[in-house]
Amino acid sequence: MPRLSEVIAALDALWPPERAEGWDAVGTVCGAPDAEVSRVLFAVDPVQDVVDEALKLGADLVVTHHPLYLRGTTTVAAGHFKGRVVHTLIKHDIALHVAHTNADTADPGVSDALAGALDLRVVRPLVPDASDPSGRRGLGRICELDPPMTLGEFAARAAARLPATSQGIRVAGDLEATVRTVAVSGGSGDSLFDAVRASGADAFLTADLRHHPVSEATQHSPLGLVDAAHWATEWPWCEQAAAQLDEISDRHGWDLRVHVSKTVTDPWSAHHTSPSIDGAPN
Repeated sequence: MPRLSEVIAALDALWPPERAEGWDAVGTVCGAPDAEVSRVLFAVDPVQDVVDEALKLGADLVVTHHPLYLRGTTTVAAGHFKGRVVHTLIKHDIALHVAHTNADTADPGVSDALAGALDLRVVRPLVPDASDPSGRRGLGRICELDPPMTLGEFAARAAARLPATSQGIRVAGDLEATVRTVAVSGGSGDSLFDAVRASGADAFLTADLRHHPVSEATQHSPLGLVDAAHWATEWPWCEQAAAQLDEISDRHGWDLRVHVSKTVTDPWSAHHTSPSIDGAPN
């Protein structure tokens, strides 16, 4: 079995921590470097339900996309849910490692996994990483849809292919418009509208779209918008990342079992459609 330090070195080679945004908090949160690792669990969120899943699984390492302490802290007291996560991890000798914005812009990264879940062919990054001479790294992806379909059909594909959430899929734009090229960005993406418009994409699939940016985008151009739950757009990365670590494990001859969390950590628990959306407010 490999030691934690060896597994972390492999993960850092996939997603170098120096490529994370300056505001981000990536890397190892807890764990003894010399501890042996036999099972790894990948998940989006470092929440108690995921830690409990790791306990039942017998995992020695949890790798999440979202940081536990993004803005820092002065306490890990177990009276707070984040402190409780830390106490549970340390008590049961489970390490926690985070790959966030360094995984977003990697090649392959979070948006590659999202594109793969929807059978989209990746053409190039939406926002290229200027430090990458190959031009393959960057934020988001521009993809081709073959064969083309309507915006409504593409949204239905997203609803069918991405993990189910209470939100489901929201759509803005002409449902009958033809979609040939799609910009995708896992996680919150409404800061990328300028890049999406400049790309000439017919549709943009992302998460956490807000009223004003969407209103302006639909008035500005015929761009179709497909808004999924944040967790759902990033969960495919867990499968992609697990496969990458599996390949590394096989190459090194490690006795390592890699798992993907099936726990739904999307925070929304219910959704009710309004009785009528085609008329004036009641």
